[in-house]
Amino acid sequence: MKQKRKMTLLGKQSAAGWIFLTPATILIAVMAFWPMIQAFIMSLQTGSSANMQWAEPIFNNYKRMFADKLFLTSVGNTFLYLIIQVPIMLILAILLAQLLNNRDLRLKGFFRTCVFLPCATSLVSYSLIFKSLFATDGLVNTILVNLGILQENYNFLGNSLSAKVVIIIALIWRWTGYNMVFYLAGLQNIEYSVYEAAKIDGANGWKTFWGITVPLLKPTIIMTFIMSINGTLQLFDESVNLTNGGPANATITMSHYIYNNSLGQGVANFGYATAMSFFVFIIVAILAFINMKVGDTRD
Repeated sequence: MKQKRKMTLLGKQSAAGWIFLTPATILIAVMAFWPMIQAFIMSLQTGSSANMQWAEPIFNNYKRMFADKLFLTSVGNTFLYLIIQVPIMLILAILLAQLLNNRDLRLKGFFRTCVFLPCATSLVSYSLIFKSLFATDGLVNTILVNLGILQENYNFLGNSLSAKVVIIIALIWRWTGYNMVFYLAGLQNIEYSVYEAAKIDGANGWKTFWGITVPLLKPTIIMTFIMSINGTLQLFDESVNLTNGGPANATITMSHYIYNNSLGQGVANFGYATAMSFFVFIIVAILAFINMKVGDTRD
């Protein structure tokens, strides 16, 4: 009799769990998975939006994608931003979080606000601000010429290499504070007694950082790394508003090129644009899976 009551209670708990999960599951299926299925079907089609038909051969859009030199350029640019910007940004975020987590630091709230403040800036606004700063007659050129570093004004956004550097600097400025907040929250969950014990044992700041802080922040580091990869692979605003993909498409990103093929240039080639979008989705999923497997320390 007792066993029967126990099973009944477990059954009720299970039913309650499914009742709470069902609305969210339905919403995710309707708002996320169903559009993904429709998008995949569209990626196998060609033609204008009013007259879509199956491509011949069926995977022609994907074949075309890997033969498109401009798309391959956009892939290379995006991964260049990813490889350079993400590690620098996350390292700066961890170091700033460590500094601003110091108990003895005065005006911690002020400094934290200053570092996080760029995140409150609109993506379009900050892109236009950086475009103005690095213009030929902008503030950066004025300062460098007055200091004697440059002999004459330099066209930062007109040179492919310097334009990419400007985008990377802008991304670091915009997103470092955002990631710092996650690390700061993780640091505040670490007992201060752990650091005191390490100090008593003779560990210096560098050893404490690598031996205690980094291992305990590993889940947070993995999460921010995955989010940063996801965000960088979908980079759009900086390419559009800061350089407009120029000069000569030297800074164009995958999302910018997808936009140009769907809406940006009046082409409305939704089938081809959707195929490229699926390519981005697959890359994000693979990199996220690799990061999760590498960071999984469970037995």
